[in-house]
Amino acid sequence: MHEQSEISRFEQTILPHLDAAYNLARWLLRNESDAEDVVQEAYLRAFKFFGGFHGDNGRAWLLKIIRNTCYTWLQHNRAHELAIEFDEQLHSGESDNPESIVLENINTQLLKHALEELPPEFREAVILRELEGLSYKEIAAIADVPVGTVMSRLGRARKRLQHCLTEYKKEI
Repeated sequence: MHEQSEISRFEQTILPHLDAAYNLARWLLRNESDAEDVVQEAYLRAFKFFGGFHGDNGRAWLLKIIRNTCYTWLQHNRAHELAIEFDEQLHSGESDNPESIVLENINTQLLKHALEELPPEFREAVILRELEGLSYKEIAAIADVPVGTVMSRLGRARKRLQHCLTEYKKEI
């Protein structure tokens, strides 16, 4: 009976964050299939160690496991990506005319490409903050770094994104 209540607690605490887990994995790995595999592996790890979870933020706890599983996967499968360093706003129209729609689609693709060009630790910080809406403190706990490091990574990532997007805009 205790095992059933633990399964139920896991389902209530961790399963609702599946979309956030996949989103982070997808952006870190830059491949949908790999992200699906890593999320599945990470959920198995989370379930295995769930008995030791006594906090109140299941989302942050799970995303830390996702993050660690992604980096382990990258070390084993694409170690070169962890060492790649990127060399140093999008405005969308309110209109629904065809030209505005095309420009908005181009801007979305440019942003996606620019995000994928960021080093993993910068991409991770941006995704967790801007797409998942986590606090600096939560991101620091997930990445196991000080809050100041999170702030620094976000600042540097935003500058790189701005530079990258400016360069892309010059090309088109």
